[in-house]
Amino acid sequence: EEAEQASMTLGCAIGALCVTTILVAVCSEFLVNSLEEVSAKWGLSEVFIGLIMLPIIGNAAEHATAVTVAIKGKMDLALGVALGSSVQIALCVVPALCLIGWSMGKPLTLDFHPFETIILVVSVLVVNSTVMNGTSTWLDGVMLAVSYCIIGVAYFFRRETKIMGEITCVCGTECCIP
Repeated sequence: EEAEQASMTLGCAIGALCVTTILVAVCSEFLVNSLEEVSAKWGLSEVFIGLIMLPIIGNAAEHATAVTVAIKGKMDLALGVALGSSVQIALCVVPALCLIGWSMGKPLTLDFHPFETIILVVSVLVVNSTVMNGTSTWLDGVMLAVSYCIIGVAYFFRRETKIMGEITCVCGTECCIP
């Protein structure tokens, strides 16, 4: 296998990375600020937009990279790109956000409701069954895509959970005291 030649110098690559990072940060800020308005205008919950729609849109470049390297036959790299960001979020970003929130007096708990816990466990099992044997088929891809669609539909029809004091309300009204 031939080694690929660099088309940029190290300094140019670092500069491009810094400029791109700043542009992504600005665009992300606009995106987050418009989330509430889009949610109200389209009639979608913020949870659905945040868990289903934003990852598709926000990771489009990552998806394109994974597909491109997979077409070139570099499946190890494609798998690394596809699963790498999930591992980074789980092992780096979430703990960092918990610590930052705690230092700001706005704790971020990882106390998931049973619905989110079941979705997480099933997702891990599906991905694990796909990558466990080291090979993939079209059926594995279909299984992953269908799993994502099922999760999307579940979150689309799921009612928001509102917490008022110690009472957790799932009826969608101000409070549903039993």
